[in-house]
Amino acid sequence: MTMTMIILVLVGLLVLIAGAVFLWFVSTQRELVNLDEKCSNALSQIEVQMNSRWDALLAVAKAASVYAKHESETLVKTIEGRRGMEVRSAVDVNQQQSAFAEVLSKLMAVHEAYPDLKASALFKETMDNIKKFEENVRMSRMIYNDSATRMNRFVRQWPSSFVANYLHFGLKDYLKIDDDKKRDMPGLFA
Repeated sequence: MTMTMIILVLVGLLVLIAGAVFLWFVSTQRELVNLDEKCSNALSQIEVQMNSRWDALLAVAKAASVYAKHESETLVKTIEGRRGMEVRSAVDVNQQQSAFAEVLSKLMAVHEAYPDLKASALFKETMDNIKKFEENVRMSRMIYNDSATRMNRFVRQWPSSFVANYLHFGLKDYLKIDDDKKRDMPGLFA
């Protein structure tokens, strides 16, 4: 073999290796974007479910206003202020969850103070809807955490971690619930 042939073979190998590395880089970038979008979509689903839950809670507060005008006016204003807030991160979801639990506990105190409200068919039906939305939020949270797990594995695993770091893809936070509030929630729906 002549020196020219050896150089051509080496150049050909380098081109093949560079092409393979480029294809791997593009493939990894696409997977990172896909996983990131799944996490964003999951957060959007949580936001939709939380807004529906706030709407149902607003309906309960308005139903309670017939029985407890002052208490329910405060709750309605609080709920209207929380409704429609954007959810862009796990921190936002956790803040919304805490605020919802706080408002719901106040509403349940009003519910306990007024026996006629307890007997109201509208109140019972709306509370059943809140339970459904609560379950939807729980399922959406699980989907988000599953998506975050897949994203975090990909960001942390070698060799995709090189591409993730280079393209500034970071770890996603997990959604967590305060244990005290979690224990209190079943009592609110009893």
